[in-house]
Amino acid sequence: MKKISSVTTGCVKLISILIVCLPFLVLGQSDYKNVQIPLTKGFYTYSGCEPSIDIDPNNPNNIAVGSILDGYHYSEDSGKTWKAERLKSPYGVYGDPVLKFNGKGNIFYLHLSSYNKTSHLDRIVCQRADDLKGKFNEGSYSKPNGSKVQDKHWIVIDPETDEIYMTWTQFDAYNSTNSKDSSFIHFAKSSDDGETWTDPVRISIKGGDCLDGDDTVEGAMPALGKEGMLYTVWSGPHGLILRSSADRGQTWSPTEQILFKHEGGWTIDVPDFYRSNGLPVFISDHNPDSPFYGNLYLNWAIEDEETGRTSVLFSKSEDNGESWSSPVQVHKDSSEYNHFLTWITVDPSNGNLHFVYYRKSRKSKATDVVWASSKNGGGSFVEEVISEQSFEPSGTVFFGDYLNIAAVDNVVRPVWPRMDNGKITLWTALINFE
Repeated sequence: MKKISSVTTGCVKLISILIVCLPFLVLGQSDYKNVQIPLTKGFYTYSGCEPSIDIDPNNPNNIAVGSILDGYHYSEDSGKTWKAERLKSPYGVYGDPVLKFNGKGNIFYLHLSSYNKTSHLDRIVCQRADDLKGKFNEGSYSKPNGSKVQDKHWIVIDPETDEIYMTWTQFDAYNSTNSKDSSFIHFAKSSDDGETWTDPVRISIKGGDCLDGDDTVEGAMPALGKEGMLYTVWSGPHGLILRSSADRGQTWSPTEQILFKHEGGWTIDVPDFYRSNGLPVFISDHNPDSPFYGNLYLNWAIEDEETGRTSVLFSKSEDNGESWSSPVQVHKDSSEYNHFLTWITVDPSNGNLHFVYYRKSRKSKATDVVWASSKNGGGSFVEEVISEQSFEPSGTVFFGDYLNIAAVDNVVRPVWPRMDNGKITLWTALINFE
């Protein structure tokens, strides 16, 4: 999570507040009901941004969402109604939520820290609850590295072993202009349901700068392959990079594989948005019964260097990352819109792919949310606008760096923030895929 100048850093004492909300529905253009997810009442102006969503693989009625800075939101009726509370930890809760269920129904909420006994953003904290409404523990973490900043993490959980694999960016000094300061991608894992973590291991051979921009290595996401293979993709000054491990993270391939040039860099400019990015989203189909078992899927956004138009791209590998399909647009080609802040998920029950992203007019502020799907492993896509009304963003109000989407047994739940008159609210759509 990039720092916002108006937000005070440092450890904040968080008070847990429980909010119950009935669905707030808006009539409009979508065929899918939009449900407003309640926000927690705290000091943070931008609550509701950067949402992370997951669905309990054992019970699709149970859905959980995390949002910045410390929001935890959950539904027991497949997203029709929601409750919300503030997450707290002695290490501080400071955004970049990553929320995942494992096969046992445990919920893992990973986030940045602000620990007043050490330094701001010096560790990634993992908190676990044993059920949807359960109390989260105080948290665990991989070993900090002095005052170096740990940022922009993601995880994947092995459905066979419940091991948790995590990748993230380490900054020598965040926002430093010193050429001696660098950013690198790091890796750690937990084999005991998040109780303990291995020490961090640097897995990017080439580093980047510390300015949190195109020349910073960032956006690392891990994905599982066949036969114990583990992969990670990130973006940076050398493009979209892949590195692999054949032994679940014990050792890594001797070289970095450059997949594609990241056209326009990963920081992209969308008018009327405070900022945006095209960082990669990287997943795999890990269901042996799926017709697309073992496929690796890559989703990212680019900015045309001549026109400034932004587009959502997709590529896949069907041979364990050795080769990749030529990138294609997920959406229809159009000069009228910018498409950006994309996310992708795979339904583990059938291998269907689901995307969510913003679509903004290039002639006005009007912005919609689009859901796209593929039943043939990314061979073709069907897209639909799912926001019931367009909204207008503000170029002066922070609006986060990503959306999210989850799917289990054809229950598809995207999550996104919208903005009306400068006010941020959080939403989902009730999609039952056929």
